[in-house]
Parts: sequence; structure tokens; C-alpha cells
Amino acid sequence: MPEFMAANAAAVTQWLGQQKAETQSLFWVTVTMLAYGLTMAWYRRSRAHPLMLPVVTGTGIVIALLLMTGTPYDRYFTAVHPLVFLIGPATVALAVPLYGQLARLKAIWWPVTVALAAGCITAIGSAVLIAWIFGGSGQTLVSLAPKSATMPIATSLAAHFGGLVPLAAAAVAITGIAGTMLSGPVLRWLLGPLDDTVHGFALGLSAHAIGTARAFQISDTAGAFAAMAMSLNGLATAILISVALSFY
Repeated sequence: MPEFMAANAAAVTQWLGQQKAETQSLFWVTVTMLAYGLTMAWYRRSRAHPLMLPVVTGTGIVIALLLMTGTPYDRYFTAVHPLVFLIGPATVALAVPLYGQLARLKAIWWPVTVALAAGCITAIGSAVLIAWIFGGSGQTLVSLAPKSATMPIATSLAAHFGGLVPLAAAAVAITGIAGTMLSGPVLRWLLGPLDDTVHGFALGLSAHAIGTARAFQISDTAGAFAAMAMSLNGLATAILISVALSFY
């Protein structure tokens, strides 16, 4: 009988724990979506002002709530796993608008290839050079080198070559936010009125997923070329860093 009661108590405790986890997941998923919806409305009312970028303001709201409730990031990340899972299908779906631009891509494949090579080498080289000038260790250089690639690629490269994964993740996030906020004003200052193809490709190459999301707000063409640039730059970054470090 005591064994039976103990087993029942353990089962009830496990069930209550599952209910608590499900409640937390529902709460934080709802909070995250509401924060995004609210900041997106602010962003549109501001006529797409760079400082009102939802990934900045929305993240700020969520961080403030985590601090107010004393919720550790690990618990939040586990709670919003359904949203994290959707990143995969959303990334694959980016191939759909790109397919619609296939004919145009075939006509400009050479300039696209040159721009990809120049952008990838500049992104890696600038990060490594700046960190080296300020006395960064080899581990720091490895962590910062893939900053313009997508988060999964950058963190995987950092982990594989002995870098700091949290530093790599922070560098990717800061690069995406800064690239998205500054790309439009800087490119217009340098080039004047922008073609959607050029703007989208630059956003995807320099600001990965965050820039790609911004590109789709410009037009389907900009979004398609941003998605292509993000994907190709991730691949090129992985190859270049792997080849470079093989001689290190």
C-alpha cells in the first residue's frame, strides 16, 4: 500500500509539473506574439523608422518582463519552443518567392556572385581585424568571424572551432539589428535611390534573417533576393572559415 500511494503521489506531481510547463509555454508564447504585434504596429505608424524596428523594441519588452518576473532565459527559451520550431518551416518557405525570381537571377548571376564574395570576405575580415586590433584572443576571433551568417550556422561554427557560443550568438544578433537599421540610410547616401534587388541582397547578406524579414516589408523582390543572399552567405561563411582555420 505505501508503494502504491507513493507511485500515485509521484504521478500526480508529474502531472502538475506538466500542467505548469504547459501554462508557462502558453503564457510566454502569447506574451512574445503580443509584443511583436504591438511593436509592429508602432513600427508601421512611425513609417518604418529604423529605431522602431520590432526586433529591437519587441525584444526590449520581453526582456523587461523577464526581469520583472525573475524568469531565467533558459526557462523562457523552453517555454517558447513552439515558436522556435517554426523557424525551420519559415526558412524553407523562403524558397517560394526566390523561385519566382529565378529568371531574373539567371540574368544577373555574375554580379550576384561577385557581390556575395565581396560581402562575405568583408564581413569575416572586418570582424576579425577589429577584434584583433583591440587585443581579442583567438577564441574571440573565432566567435566573431561568422557574425553575418545565420544564427544556427554561426553558433555551430563557433562551437566546432572552439569559440564562445554565447559571444557568437550575441554578435549575430547585434549584426542583424545594426545591419537592418543602418543599411537603408547608408546605401541611399552612397548610391541614391535603391533598386529592390540591390537593397534586398544587401540586407540578406549583411543582416541575415533579421534583414530578410525587413526586406519582405519592402517588396517580394527584395525579400526573395535577401533570402538568397542569407542562404548563400551562410554557406560561403562556413566554407571560408573552415578552409582558413584548417591552416591555423
